[in-house]
Amino acid sequence: MKKRMLIIGASRGIGAEMTKHFSNSEYDVIGVSRSPAIECEWINADISTPDGIQYLITQLGQMPIDALLFSGGVWEEHGFMENFDFRKTNDHETRHIMSVNLMAPIEITKGIAKNLSLALNPRAIYLGALSGIEQRASSQVAYSASKFGLRGAIQALRMALKEERIGFTVINPGNVATEEVLMDIQEGRLKGQTPIPVSDIISATEWILSLSHTVEVGDINLMQKNG
Repeated sequence: MKKRMLIIGASRGIGAEMTKHFSNSEYDVIGVSRSPAIECEWINADISTPDGIQYLITQLGQMPIDALLFSGGVWEEHGFMENFDFRKTNDHETRHIMSVNLMAPIEITKGIAKNLSLALNPRAIYLGALSGIEQRASSQVAYSASKFGLRGAIQALRMALKEERIGFTVINPGNVATEEVLMDIQEGRLKGQTPIPVSDIISATEWILSLSHTVEVGDINLMQKNG
């Protein structure tokens, strides 16, 4: 019998690659996104809103979930470009970033903890960022704050949900070779970059999922050798 994996942010970037990979493995994948996600059972939900999160939780009902992969994420417009200026950001953008990157992981995890607790070795894995670890913050104030906050939230969730036996991990990568990043490099908006292959994120995830229930992995930091 196949295990079940829930992937948040399944329609693009790292989430889309994760969906494609794990749909062809031992998992039945449920993908969550606003735009259609392929090669999986798709739930159309906007996780930036309380209604969208509640809709997702309702759709899952009481089904067991073996693994949660939270790869949804947003950042400031032009945030990774050389001409980015924090002073030109607005409150709406800041609040949206916090809603998707920080509030959604907390509320979704709380809502599906019961589903994860039905698995023999449940795992919850979240995509953070190097700018969310000590001494690595960038000038993207909202994005950096949301990723710092994510790490703190997961540490607290580990304690708050210890009876559910969920293994919590945050993977903090540098720039990853998604289509968006490769385009930015090609067009000169990101210079001197050797991005991390998506396959390395997948390999790290597979390793976490392969561990026994006796092991918990806190943070994994993946740094670019040239970036």
